[in-house]
Amino acid sequence: MSVRRFVGANSRDVMRQVREVLGDDALIVANRRTEGGVEILAMADDAVDQFDPSPATTAPVEPPRQEAAPATAFALPKQPDPLEAMSERLLREMQDMRELLSRRQPTSDAQRGTQTTYEQLQQLLARVGFSAELSSEILEALPDALMSLEGNSDAAMTWLREQLMARLKVLQHEASFFDQTGIVALVGPTGVGKTTTTAKLAARFVMRHGTRPVALVTTDSFRIGAHEQLRIYARLLDTPMYALDIEQPIDELVGRLQGKQWVIIDTVGMSQRDQRVIEQIAHLQGGQSTVRLVLLLNAASQPETLEEVVLRYRQAARAAGAELDDCIITKQDEAGRLAPVLDIVMRHGMRVLFGSYGQQVPEDMAVATPQALIDQALSASASSSERSAPAPVSLPRWSRDVLGQGRRLSSVLTRLRQRIADFYRLEAAWDIAALPSIVQDQRLDELLTGADATHDAMGMVWSPRRNERGCDWSMPDVALNDQGAWLALTRLQHRQPAGWQPRLARCSADIAVHLLPALPEPDAVAWLTDQHLTWVSAVPASQRVHCQGERHTLRSLFQDSTLSHSVSVRFRGQGVRLSTAYVEAQDTSGNEVLAWVGDVLDPETSKRVVRRYWLTPARLGSDVLTLLVTQLQSDGLAALTKRAWQQLKEADGGNVSSELRLLMASGAAAVAGHLDTAEDETAQALRSDLLRLLGTQRKRRDTALLDALVHVLMARDAIRQLGSVSREGVI
Repeated sequence: MSVRRFVGANSRDVMRQVREVLGDDALIVANRRTEGGVEILAMADDAVDQFDPSPATTAPVEPPRQEAAPATAFALPKQPDPLEAMSERLLREMQDMRELLSRRQPTSDAQRGTQTTYEQLQQLLARVGFSAELSSEILEALPDALMSLEGNSDAAMTWLREQLMARLKVLQHEASFFDQTGIVALVGPTGVGKTTTTAKLAARFVMRHGTRPVALVTTDSFRIGAHEQLRIYARLLDTPMYALDIEQPIDELVGRLQGKQWVIIDTVGMSQRDQRVIEQIAHLQGGQSTVRLVLLLNAASQPETLEEVVLRYRQAARAAGAELDDCIITKQDEAGRLAPVLDIVMRHGMRVLFGSYGQQVPEDMAVATPQALIDQALSASASSSERSAPAPVSLPRWSRDVLGQGRRLSSVLTRLRQRIADFYRLEAAWDIAALPSIVQDQRLDELLTGADATHDAMGMVWSPRRNERGCDWSMPDVALNDQGAWLALTRLQHRQPAGWQPRLARCSADIAVHLLPALPEPDAVAWLTDQHLTWVSAVPASQRVHCQGERHTLRSLFQDSTLSHSVSVRFRGQGVRLSTAYVEAQDTSGNEVLAWVGDVLDPETSKRVVRRYWLTPARLGSDVLTLLVTQLQSDGLAALTKRAWQQLKEADGGNVSSELRLLMASGAAAVAGHLDTAEDETAQALRSDLLRLLGTQRKRRDTALLDALVHVLMARDAIRQLGSVSREGVI
């Protein structure tokens, strides 16, 4: 076939290949973009000349023998016409090519069923109003398992909803807004609904706290009837209303509001292009009192307008040394599509407090929930002729790329906090590392004291009581949550008492499971038994037990045993099989135990990687197998901690104390190990996003996750540092 397929990273690369193979006069039949770059179908211009019109050579016919009968006369085959043969050949090629293109590029409704999941979800997002920028960012994480499904399948739509909801920040608890005393100022363009929203919020405050501590304030002296409208609401709510002149300092207002704990300011509506926006916000932030700013966004506005509103008002807030991260979406009932405003909120990392959808006070306002907002956005319909406009180019390309990376970092951190109960404590350790070294030890003591008092642990993986090979530190102990997953804040060994029994007794009463690196002294085992605690102890092959009246080492006891029970586990970053067996026995003190053996096997070759032995209380039976798996998987945490320790040591330049660095490194290792071993869909999505931030492919998943997590925490620290420097006016 003379039609050739060429693939390259870009158009220039593909055309170079075409010219080299087919010459400068090659005929380009079709081209399209693929995930790997650009694909072109081309054929040589002289394909007709390459056709050989000469008849095919036939094998010579042996002449008949003389005594044989004369051969029956037959007609020679008709020689095909060269042009006719060429035409048939080209026709076949064009038919093949048409079939190829029809498979790759469906264009009609009948062919739409052949679209990939990626394409169908991309079209859905564009149709309801999400930008191409956010859509591409989301769909880059589409799991391979969903690629072969229909784009409108339940699994694909569930995944899409979860991705969108994860990116939408909302007010987690209504009480956290209405119970926080202070001044709230609603800002935004003219006609966005500030006065009505002020009344709705005031009504909610009054319902929770009564009328006496609540006051309304207006700065709108420009709009006719603005004072009177708010005064009517104030009279209905039985709360006082005050007018603040645009020139009056905010502190003067505070002096007039003695006894008022919740104050809501209805500000002057100004176009985002009005230079007085900066003056207005600077005026609100100019006093001693802290004013919470909330931006109102009209869901019925055009995407370009909303984008500009967010940019200009946030720039004005930063110029005044304030933060503008919260918003309220208004006029949802007037908006044909909700996706454009949610798209802008997600891309700028803002938090949605409430949604407003009517004029009734206070009924037509509700706390924002991701599920309700995303479902409303995805259910919007658009006419077939409507085209989704691209996101306005209001920022340089490099700025949008940085913002996109920042959004991905924020999304990953948010989901890590949601998944790992004490992840915020690991972040607190990283915050301490950014402080001057003279105060690090004091802050670390405060962090660890608070963690001891209010921890989330249900179990403990105890590490060997020795220094790691080649290191001057010992691996910290790692706490487990109620699901048996590692927590982020580890326990430093040198801060614990000597001896197993004092060490175990010091643990909180909530620590019900102890995974021990070696069999402790008989008094510690007796204490664990008396306390009715669950324990598992790793032991060497030379450990002796009594079985059926005879004394054996575990090596000899299991020498001829068949290991039947098998489970899949993660071990040192690789997927393996763990085959186990156990027998009833007594330890050297006469306690009834189960003696276990486990072989870690390569799943492809069935070759043994390592063999391990354990002792467990006989009363627990075989249900402790999951704990054996947890302890086995914990074996890789020390190596991950070493890796993180070295990365941090190279990065901090010796300005971080050794025990703080160890706490940071082991915590990052525990989180990376947690994500490596978890197999639920949420963990898989988080893993995928975390590895994508790393930008490179690694063979071992656990080390790749660790490197990505360290990258995320370092980036978070750098952003925080940059933010504090900016506020100080240094840059």
